[in-house]
Amino acid sequence: MTSEYTDSDQRLAVCNTSYDSYKEDSIENEDKEEIRKDVFDNPGEAAARAKQIGCEGIHSHDEDGNKVFMPCATHEEYTELTGDEVSGYKPKKPKKKDTDEVLETIAELKDIIEVKSDLEIIKAYDDEDDEIKEYGRFEGYGSVFGNKDLGNDVIEKGAFAKSIRRRKAKGVKLLYQHKSDMPIGVFDEIKEDDHGLVVKGRLALKTQAGAEAYELLKMGALDGLSIGFRVNPQEVSYDKRANKRIIKEVDLMEVSLVTFPMNPQATVRSVKGEEISIREWENGLRDAFSLSRSEAKVAAKAVTKCFDQREVDESAELVDAIKELTLTLKT
Repeated sequence: MTSEYTDSDQRLAVCNTSYDSYKEDSIENEDKEEIRKDVFDNPGEAAARAKQIGCEGIHSHDEDGNKVFMPCATHEEYTELTGDEVSGYKPKKPKKKDTDEVLETIAELKDIIEVKSDLEIIKAYDDEDDEIKEYGRFEGYGSVFGNKDLGNDVIEKGAFAKSIRRRKAKGVKLLYQHKSDMPIGVFDEIKEDDHGLVVKGRLALKTQAGAEAYELLKMGALDGLSIGFRVNPQEVSYDKRANKRIIKEVDLMEVSLVTFPMNPQATVRSVKGEEISIREWENGLRDAFSLSRSEAKVAAKAVTKCFDQREVDESAELVDAIKELTLTLKT
């Protein structure tokens, strides 16, 4: 019996040893699975804990270089359900540098989009036929040198030189009736010659005011040009006997298409597309003379050149021929 007791005692000791060993392993495993309350080193335990809390999903964060897992899809949801704030939790915050880089990228993309948009607008204009580009162009004299206008002003040659050099053509506004809130196009060229201030402009035909001005120019109902300027007080003199102010230098601000110009000699001298556009010539020639499209296109360009030649060559035969052809096409 003593022997049996001894064996039983030994067996009990062995069992106790095995139990203690299992208990230690269980403690180690528990410590490995749950680092501290609701913080786990594997997603499975975190998911199981999420079900107990009453939420779904898990979230993770880095802790001392190791990835750890917690129940609930977000830390905010976990805190709201449990009322606990886990010590050592350090949510990853975006770096300011990263935010700045994102903002810079957005700004760059915006610039690219704007540039692309501008290029598309420019391309849309450049893709237009040459004859359409010419449509809406006009030229004339904004001012005439040496003659007294209705305001008793006389502008001398060279008065615009400095202003033109400084502002360039695009810096001088093209207005309607001197209304600053009604620009109707742009100037492509402004220069002085021996006679006066030569201006070459282009009307904005896709605007109501520009289109209306163009129609009036073609009809001859609108043909006056008038300048808006500031005078240099040191470059002005007065002739009391002749009742006139002599202006030697001005700062040219704008040139307007007007009904009644201050200087009656300042007028529009030519308007592109005044009689018939090149497209109208092409269609008319095809209908009138049964020409092919290519033949009509060549003929239309030739007729347009005749119109240009008419401005410098007043041959009676040429003028009569053009008038006769124009009348034929219109009827």
